[in-house]
Amino acid sequence: MTKYIFITGGVVSSLGKGIVAASLGRLFVSRGYKVSTQKFDPYINVDPGTMSPYQHGEVFVCDDGAETDLDLGHYERFLDKNLSRINNVTSGSVYQTVIEKERKGEYLGATVQMIPHITEEIKSRIKKAVTKDNPDILIVEIGGTVGDIEGLPFIEAIRQFKIEQGIANSLSLHVTLLPYLNTSGELKTKPTQHSVNVLRSYGIQPEMLVLRTQVPVEKSEKDKIALFCSVNKDCVIECKDMKSIYEVPLYLEKQGICDRICEILHLEKREPNLKNWEELVDRIHNPKREINIAIAGKYTSLNDAYLSVVESLHHTGFKTNTKINIKWIASDDIKSQNQVSELLKDTDGVIVPGGFGQRGIEGKLEIVRYARENNLPYLGLCLGMQCAVIEFARNVAGLSGANSEEFDKNVKYKVVHLMENQKNIEKLGATMRIGAYPCKLDKLSKSYSVYKTENISERHRHRYEFNNEYRKILTDKGLLIAGTSPNGELVEVIEYPKNDWFVAVQFHPEFKSRPDNPHPLFMGLVEACLKRAGK
Repeated sequence: MTKYIFITGGVVSSLGKGIVAASLGRLFVSRGYKVSTQKFDPYINVDPGTMSPYQHGEVFVCDDGAETDLDLGHYERFLDKNLSRINNVTSGSVYQTVIEKERKGEYLGATVQMIPHITEEIKSRIKKAVTKDNPDILIVEIGGTVGDIEGLPFIEAIRQFKIEQGIANSLSLHVTLLPYLNTSGELKTKPTQHSVNVLRSYGIQPEMLVLRTQVPVEKSEKDKIALFCSVNKDCVIECKDMKSIYEVPLYLEKQGICDRICEILHLEKREPNLKNWEELVDRIHNPKREINIAIAGKYTSLNDAYLSVVESLHHTGFKTNTKINIKWIASDDIKSQNQVSELLKDTDGVIVPGGFGQRGIEGKLEIVRYARENNLPYLGLCLGMQCAVIEFARNVAGLSGANSEEFDKNVKYKVVHLMENQKNIEKLGATMRIGAYPCKLDKLSKSYSVYKTENISERHRHRYEFNNEYRKILTDKGLLIAGTSPNGELVEVIEYPKNDWFVAVQFHPEFKSRPDNPHPLFMGLVEACLKRAGK
């Protein structure tokens, strides 16, 4: 029978509930349990696909084309498990389904209400996740903060679900903040007490608390929290700020969190096998060298907009015993090659990641040009590939003013254009070419040399593509079409063979990187950077 762990958050948002959920998943996987995860997002959007990255960070894409919350990226990386749309549930998707059922008359004339119709739909999503994966343990994270109006249906649904599952089959874990006052040198427990009281007012008594804190929590403080929150003393767990998120599973393990959960859920206590994870953390803390890699994008004021790109770089650093320092460059601030030269003078490589819209594009093109002309290792991702095509067309192939149809519908040389099956689409949500698609690599390409296989599958998220009308013009000038769709129609990978590493891809390899198995393209970039730096 599946056991359930429901994770809520209190006091403030962005506490790291997703990292706690992912860490617990890792710890139970290391014990031989089959684990799956689910994220409940209370916002009304059906999915985050139409949100600005400034609103919600990156949109994480699954193999099945689901546009999901970035926490699913943490889940996949920590559990080394591919997830799907059933693992991310939003208020919008729940309300949409209920309204569609009402329009079809499926409620047989009933007045459709929050309870039972919305809560029953939420519970059905939990059951679908269990049916799909058949896990021993399902970890469900409820987004937002306890007390938020939009989160109440989810809280009520898990209250009902816990009762239905019976004692010892589900557990409520509440993550809260312990603020530290520098002036008095005190940790304050009152916000946590209030947060738990709010949760209890909704009918949920947490069995376990995880305390987010800047400083270690004294036993007396933990005992005080346990007393006022009606939680066993050994179920008050500290989770202080760490240098790396990959330390969190080991830190929680030292406090016996899984043993406590096993006792509550009547699970067999098993010894974990964390040797590989311990070695990973050791490499994180003891790099043998370091390099600097720039990320030139348009959302650089919020690093979470490129979270998977950053993590992919770190994964490669772990593998190569290299500390990778990231230099953020706002592409919309770039006006000239002289400026780019100054910005990149101390870097060993550069990435131009994905994005949408015209803002910052000319700056990205200047970055691409500098990398190509100065043999600076370059990796372009999605829009980063399209920029590489535009730059090459303008400055090598002599197609003056070449551009993407996305940025200029009337431009003479549309070297990047709207995909044919996107032309009559009116709705923006969930209509892109999205999810996993196959790609066939040229065996003479650098991409093939790092993948070490001809046929690959990668996750996509785009509407525009390389315009095949210009394929011969550009390849005659030295551009290599290094990868295409199996039928050869869609250009998926381009390279500039004259450089040591100039690779750009239409897909998003960052979504498939793992801390103990970095993505081949990021490995190729970092190895080229190390070579350039003489390290």
